[in-house]
Amino acid sequence: MSLLTRTLDTILDRAVVPGYSRIGATVRRRFWAADPTPFPSPIDMVVTGASSGLGAATAKELARLGARVHLVGRSADRLESAAAAIRDDVPDASLVVRECDISNLDSVAELIASLASELTAVHALVHCAGVMPDGRQLSAQGHESAFATHVLGPVALTVGLRELFDAGSRVVFVSSGGMYPVPLQSADFEYENGKYSGMTAYARTKRMQVVVTEQLAERFSLEDDPVVHSMHPGWAATPGVTGSMPLFGSVMKPILRSADDGADTIVWLVASDQALTSTGTFWHDRAPRPTHYPSWRGDSPRVRDALWASVVEATGIEI
Repeated sequence: MSLLTRTLDTILDRAVVPGYSRIGATVRRRFWAADPTPFPSPIDMVVTGASSGLGAATAKELARLGARVHLVGRSADRLESAAAAIRDDVPDASLVVRECDISNLDSVAELIASLASELTAVHALVHCAGVMPDGRQLSAQGHESAFATHVLGPVALTVGLRELFDAGSRVVFVSSGGMYPVPLQSADFEYENGKYSGMTAYARTKRMQVVVTEQLAERFSLEDDPVVHSMHPGWAATPGVTGSMPLFGSVMKPILRSADDGADTIVWLVASDQALTSTGTFWHDRAPRPTHYPSWRGDSPRVRDALWASVVEATGIEI
């Protein structure tokens, strides 16, 4: 990037609305990194939350590049509908439907066992599954649902598939720009205290995704371990936005990104060589981004450590 381009990119990012909206995607597309090329041979990739929104858009574009995509979601019927829609656009798409509730650790364990028994390698794992609960709800194991869906299940799945990854593999956590106002300062990971807000629970756990991305990247230090990245897609017209935040979706509708635009950086991280040059990085529009604005609003090291300890205790992972 030239100095002028970097300056424009920074202005878009700091201004938020133009950077996160369709405007940012349109402008940055003129100068961002090259599009990924098709995969030279069929490779297996796993996408959670694949029945709609960013997950379905990600699965479609990875299938277009030649991957065999395993679509993971809670409803087999919705996944089959998503697969049919993908094949309408990509007739030769290679898709496998796998029913799994990411918030349920027993269901995650079953998915891990199924994948391990059928596959010899997983090139990419993309965590798109997301929830914004109306009220405080509990998972099958008794954990707050946003924490279980965005943090516990994804970490358990990532560690559980470790033996199927290799040095060229990638793990991508799809976070949200909504995590910026909530640095990790409270150890109330299960949202047991105070008046519950689904939007706050969402933002908090999206911040936690960025933190556990960095923590996994630190611990995945073997030669055959994958790189682990997080990203935010900007503001995209997906069911998660228009359904969970109808007023925001209505007001911002003219400038919301399409689901395909929101998924662009996910696909790029999975398919580009540049993603292999770092690990533990936070991305937006094919470029690394700061994890805090302003930079002094950092996470509490004590709470970060407590988060990891809580995840290990809840999931039983060994790493």
